[in-house]
Amino acid sequence: MAANDTSPALESSDDIAHADRLKAGCDQIRTELRKLIVGQEGVIELILLSILTGGNSLVIGVPGLAKTLLINTFAKALDLKFARIQFTPDLMPSDITGTEIIQDDPETGRRHMVFVPGPIFANIVLADEINRTPPKTQAALLEAMQEHRVTVQGQTYTLKEPFFVFATQNPIELEGTYPLPEAQLDRFMFEIVIDYLTENQEVDVVLSTTSVQKHEFKHAVTGADIAAFQQLVRRVPVADAVARYAVNIARTSRPGPNAPDFVKQWVSYGASVRAPQHLILGGKARALMQGRYHVSFDDIRALAKPVLRHRVLLNFHAESERITSDVVIDKLLAAVPVPRSGM
Repeated sequence: MAANDTSPALESSDDIAHADRLKAGCDQIRTELRKLIVGQEGVIELILLSILTGGNSLVIGVPGLAKTLLINTFAKALDLKFARIQFTPDLMPSDITGTEIIQDDPETGRRHMVFVPGPIFANIVLADEINRTPPKTQAALLEAMQEHRVTVQGQTYTLKEPFFVFATQNPIELEGTYPLPEAQLDRFMFEIVIDYLTENQEVDVVLSTTSVQKHEFKHAVTGADIAAFQQLVRRVPVADAVARYAVNIARTSRPGPNAPDFVKQWVSYGASVRAPQHLILGGKARALMQGRYHVSFDDIRALAKPVLRHRVLLNFHAESERITSDVVIDKLLAAVPVPRSGM
């Protein structure tokens, strides 16, 4: 199939109908979100991609940009259970996962241990200011994010599907923070950056939030739909040339004898194998959201920054020159040629 070929690549009419339902469902979710959320279309698209692929994402932005409201509104629009965990220096792992308590049995008079689930037992979990808690507590999320289960006192409990973690960090918070370890950062599919709204959008926010508000959401997409959509996304075919392009971008980000000069100069650690995996998986979902049935090179390029910016770790030379990850990623995209031959 050529790179610009838009003919269906899924196998059956049922697949195509299901793909059409996915696109229509995403459009309906956007409509519901607009009842509360102004602007931020790019951010909404990335959160939708996270949900369609079963990924977890970091949401970065200064305080007051409605990060919590946005994630909570997604949960309301999808009719999913939402939990917000405020991460603080004294937060303990059991405050997240839950704990066992001694309880009296009124019938027998005996005492026995009962597990009380923590806030992690939700569909959409917002880990607010995740970098304000020590690494031991941050690690309590790892098993849940990767395996969709938690282990307490040797007993494993499975989390209800669908399950997503969205974690926020405030970039201006410097004191009392604990940087996330590289291994934990790598488990997040995207780093989503929320920026300030335009002047007109900010006026709309001020007017709408200072008046009487009453919003009811139509649940056009259910949790069962999301699970089915996730399976459909994984069945979208990917051409070898597109997969190699994603891999080459990640490989070029890694310092080494054959790395570009800017990588040698500014990068301490490049992207792991999870980066091309997430580029391809996100590309599949992005294609379906746009009514296409194959992944294009443009999908990979569009997702390069959210997938790579928390995986390309810069050194002190880059920091001293005020070079950001986004600058390095722009140079990566310029350095790695898009294959001429198509899909």
